[in-house]
Amino acid sequence: MTSQPSRQRGLVTESNPINIVWRTIHQIIFMNLFRSRVSTSVVSRMAGELGSSASVPTTSSSSSSSWAKTRSLWPSILRWIPTSVDHIIAAEKRLLSLVKTSYVVEQVNIGSGPPGSKVRWFRSASDEPRFINTATFQSKEDSPTLVMVHGYAASQGFFFRNFDALASRFKIIAIDQLGWGGSSRPDFTCKSTEETEAWFIDSFEEWRKAKNLSGFILLGHSFGGYVAAKYALKHPEHVQHLILVGPAGFSSESESKPEWLTKLRATWKGAVFNHLWESNFTPQKVVRGLGPWGPDLVNRYTTARFGAYSTGEVLNEEESKLLSDYVYHTLAAKASGELCLKYIFSFGAFARMPLLQSASEWKVPTTFIYGFEDWMNYQGAQEARQHMKVPCEIIRVPQGGHFVFIDNPTGFHSAMLYACRRYISPKPENERLPEGLTFA
Repeated sequence: MTSQPSRQRGLVTESNPINIVWRTIHQIIFMNLFRSRVSTSVVSRMAGELGSSASVPTTSSSSSSSWAKTRSLWPSILRWIPTSVDHIIAAEKRLLSLVKTSYVVEQVNIGSGPPGSKVRWFRSASDEPRFINTATFQSKEDSPTLVMVHGYAASQGFFFRNFDALASRFKIIAIDQLGWGGSSRPDFTCKSTEETEAWFIDSFEEWRKAKNLSGFILLGHSFGGYVAAKYALKHPEHVQHLILVGPAGFSSESESKPEWLTKLRATWKGAVFNHLWESNFTPQKVVRGLGPWGPDLVNRYTTARFGAYSTGEVLNEEESKLLSDYVYHTLAAKASGELCLKYIFSFGAFARMPLLQSASEWKVPTTFIYGFEDWMNYQGAQEARQHMKVPCEIIRVPQGGHFVFIDNPTGFHSAMLYACRRYISPKPENERLPEGLTFA
């Protein structure tokens, strides 16, 4: 087995999603486009889509709203990008049909920005209200509330393998962050790291107010972990416990000084990757640019990521099909929240305002959960723990990668129940770490 440090090196690992995506892009472009002799006009159209952040118009104005409705009426086969808002909603419903627990989906109105605020986080072509797509699952009375926040290029449906098990012990509320999934996708106008953080943190706070929540357990995965941690820093009075699953953003490039990144940047591939990153060229733009070949790209990615590259409970055929369909429609919709990437992270997924720098200021008890094969480095959490003045545990789950809750849901659920033992167990002091899990 490859030693753990070499598996934590981010972009250059074999299992890293960026490698999988770019290999798949290469195959599709050269096998499907050129072998099929796509016309010059189609290739030009693709280039235009690659360079544009617009795909499916939203309700930023009456004309764009009308255009979106017209587009949604066209058969998918006649669209360059075969998706629409209706497709997202339908795909989510199909994926969640796998969940046995009853649930309610609602569009929570978070307004058009804090009254009198001049912050750019909601600035767009209009001041129409924004909505956060929210799924709430039936639970027992007096169950603690667990709010689940997805990562980058994901949405709340990624937790479909976890809702049933966790709903038996918690009141589960899962959201699509602003600009993702089925939530509103306002124009992304942020121009700095501070404004970009405010986009996610403040919109989440407006959602919390609308839902009248307080005293909840907050879980964030990957980039969602970064947002959850930053939110808990700003609003610790509302968070009982913070759970960060493979969180991004603990260290900066200057702090880590990774040898692999120095070597990669010295190559032409590294130069291309760095240029694309600083140009805010997102994976979603590739999906849109491939037009009718986009669904094939996403299907190849999900099959590889949760199939051949998965180390735990591989998705069955139905799960894989429904997840691929759901992922495609959420990725191909209008660019919005995805454009945060270059402002939050530098090339190599290193935070511009790393969480490690604020570890001593944390006021909320925290549990970190990592899969054994997660390409995010759990050692960043170990370093943060040395500076934290609140209780902190780091749990590692076997047979799981960055999406440990999909790869090994059983192990992940065991880690969650242990992490939250103070809220669900009558005698938490008697609880022991479940077999197979390890502390770091």
